[in-house]
Amino acid sequence: MLATSARLLRLLSLLQLHRDWSGTELAERMGVTSRTVRRDVERLRELGYPIHASMGTTGGYRLGSGSSLPPLLLDDEEAVAVAIGLHTGAVGAVADIEDASARALTKVEQVLPARLRYRVGALAEALVTMPSRDGPTVDAAGLTSFSAAIRAAETLRFDYVDHHGTESRRDVEPHRLVVWGRRWYLVGWDVGRADWRTFRVDRITRRTPNGPRFTPREPPDGDVTAYLRRTMVFDMWPYRARIRLHVSAAEIAGRVDGVVTAIDDRTCRVDLATDSFDMVAFVLAMLDVEFEVESPPELAQHLHRLAGRFTRGAGPRR
Repeated sequence: MLATSARLLRLLSLLQLHRDWSGTELAERMGVTSRTVRRDVERLRELGYPIHASMGTTGGYRLGSGSSLPPLLLDDEEAVAVAIGLHTGAVGAVADIEDASARALTKVEQVLPARLRYRVGALAEALVTMPSRDGPTVDAAGLTSFSAAIRAAETLRFDYVDHHGTESRRDVEPHRLVVWGRRWYLVGWDVGRADWRTFRVDRITRRTPNGPRFTPREPPDGDVTAYLRRTMVFDMWPYRARIRLHVSAAEIAGRVDGVVTAIDDRTCRVDLATDSFDMVAFVLAMLDVEFEVESPPELAQHLHRLAGRFTRGAGPRR
């Protein structure tokens, strides 16, 4: 009986992925026969789960939606994943969500089987989280309202403060919310500037009501992820640096958060974007390779000042 229940839970977990499964695919994933899959599907239907089946070469099984859907069931891995997510979510960058995450985690732990409570409890005892109170936080209600506007294709109206402190009013067709580290961003089409823009959510002050409906556009760069890799690495930072390194591109790739271009077998060029030249100096010190600054001249001047300070601090050579 326990094996059958576990198998039904596994089948339900697969069907909850909201895709069509052939009987053969389900049988292979579960390590059973197609006949067993058919019997298990009937058992789930008896429990009230609306599982639709279609015939033919493109047919298969799909879990339907309905107001009478029984309570959600989670398998072992899913239950542990939810508990871990709630535990780490209590120290995230969303304001006023810590208590809600802790309450939800308590409820999840209460219904976990003993073996899973042990696993989650062991993780909680071993895990040390370091919440950073220095970074910006965003409002959970604001995130849900942005998400609703994205789904409804409604223009957002808001006041915005950029990294220079300049205030502006924007009308934006929202496309996606993005979380990068501890920061949340809104990607959308800026109507007034007729171009794609990325906005820090913590610098947005919403105006209500929302603006008119719009027809969603194709994502920038053909893929919003490619667009973000380009703009969030360079366009959003106030300082740029181009440095020639006396090392091959293969040796430096993956060691810097920038664009590495090979010059020849022994040298490469790296383009960096940052919020200060001090960070560029830190990166160069960590790389521990010979280099020349190609641009801008202000970076070279900054490094000269740092070199003088460190030389004076080190005192006379012994």
